[in-house]
Amino acid sequence: MKKLVYCDETTDIVGPEIEMIDTLAAGGKFIVRTNPGCWGNMITPHIKSWHEVGRPVAIEDAEVGDAVAIKIDKINVLSRATSSGTDEAQGEYFNSDPGIDSFCANCGTKNPDTYVKGTGEEAVKCKNCDSPVIPFIMPHGYTMYFDNKREFGITVDENISQEIAKKAEKYSNLTSAGMQHSINIFAKHDMPGVAARVIPMIGNIGTMPAINMPSSHNAGDFAQFLLGAEHEFACSEEDLKNRSDAHMDVNEVREGAVVIAPVKVKGAGVYIGDVHAMQGDGEIAGHTTDISAEVEVTIDLIKNLNNLGPIILPNFEDLTPLTKPYTEEENKKIKKTAQSIGLSSIEEEMYPIQMIGSGADLNSAAADGLEKLAKLLDYPLDEIKNRVTVNGDISIGRAPGVVNITILTPISKLKEINLAGIVKEHYKQK
Repeated sequence: MKKLVYCDETTDIVGPEIEMIDTLAAGGKFIVRTNPGCWGNMITPHIKSWHEVGRPVAIEDAEVGDAVAIKIDKINVLSRATSSGTDEAQGEYFNSDPGIDSFCANCGTKNPDTYVKGTGEEAVKCKNCDSPVIPFIMPHGYTMYFDNKREFGITVDENISQEIAKKAEKYSNLTSAGMQHSINIFAKHDMPGVAARVIPMIGNIGTMPAINMPSSHNAGDFAQFLLGAEHEFACSEEDLKNRSDAHMDVNEVREGAVVIAPVKVKGAGVYIGDVHAMQGDGEIAGHTTDISAEVEVTIDLIKNLNNLGPIILPNFEDLTPLTKPYTEEENKKIKKTAQSIGLSSIEEEMYPIQMIGSGADLNSAAADGLEKLAKLLDYPLDEIKNRVTVNGDISIGRAPGVVNITILTPISKLKEINLAGIVKEHYKQK
């Protein structure tokens, strides 16, 4: 069985009917060459998703109810420039979802093949009639150029954005087999001269859902757009339970972190895409700096975890003060205080885990994540709420409806669910 699989092929749809690129032995490495998520796909009408992601890899012996632990070893930023900003859907170019069922407003061709001529929001043309196809415009946007070492980005002015737009695909560094047009053709320049640190993270990483769906909609908030839709990916509320919440947009998902994803189909189908150069909590503009990247991960198999959603082990430096494991000195003080009042039983060894929750809005997402934690750890829901309040926190992954809930968890509980080894290893020597 292979210990290394490389992928530079992409798909817009994820689910049980999508062919795996290969099979990887547990403990093996998966290297994925990704194209940007969001904007480039959103202006390319034949793509039936807001993302193209890497083709999935099967994990040997992975069965439904298991989990795969995806350790992010390396994220190599490949784009030299990217564009992003807020979006506004154009109703005359789609039926239910501008990123799934767009059409040419002139000739009526559904999901038309298109080509690029010129720059700006009307540069994408229908191959059938040569008319612009504009499912989205960008009311406020920017073009960001990265330094040689990819340590920071700087937003550029009109002249530079036009020069980048003329060589849009080169600056995006798209793969030859990629599906999307480069968003750099928009030549946006509404806030020039803004510098930002490059801290790359992965927005869409995990496992195949148990039903076919657009890769961008594999989350509780985006999946709401599938309810009652008029296209082939329409879902019911019951159908949405088959999602795997891979599209998290949680900025802790970066080099060094571990994503423990639920297995929803035989073989798991691990896939990666939508890498961001940087992103603040909430991704409040709706989109950030989507980039081409090469991502290297190590994938292990955890049998019978039955986690209902992704669990993240963040880097130590990404933990808040309340969620860091206690130091040896702190544990001595805790034990001494407990002994002074005659308390014989205390939870000395505790480690943080994060549960992803998603839903139509942030309140629904928080409720979803808390319920999943309660089931995973076999605590009453009210106890989970209390523990998260005094020994955890809830952060916004993406507005409107993805949260990451961190909780310090007793080692005894982690042993019960077979996570003690991987969690202790992750936080050792910290």
